[in-house]
Amino acid sequence: QVQLVESGGGVVQPGGSLRLLCVAAGPSFDYYSIGWFRQAPEKEREAVSCIGFSVGSIYYSDSVKGRFTISRDDAKNTVELQMSSLNAEDTATYYCATVDYCSANYGPGSTAAWGPGTQVTVSS
Repeated sequence: QVQLVESGGGVVQPGGSLRLLCVAAGPSFDYYSIGWFRQAPEKEREAVSCIGFSVGSIYYSDSVKGRFTISRDDAKNTVELQMSSLNAEDTATYYCATVDYCSANYGPGSTAAWGPGTQVTVSS
């Protein structure tokens, strides 16, 4: 079972950028599809982006499309989420998770392993 840890969260001003990293420990990382999710206080968890194994597919939610970029480096067992043009609505705890698939049109499938999350706060 792969284990995931997120990093890169912090406080950023509106319009700023952050780079989140999901680091995996465990075998066969390159066979996993990975999703990024976020949850703000009193809001439902939202699937933000996902990337299929061997970069087979990439998905972005409408709320982040054009501002966020997901990528993976299987040699380093990492998935990166580059976030730009951040606004207050992006404030949340961000999690990465293994998912059973990533559909370019419909997003991630069922989740399995989760990281502990990293907090992103967009505030002036």
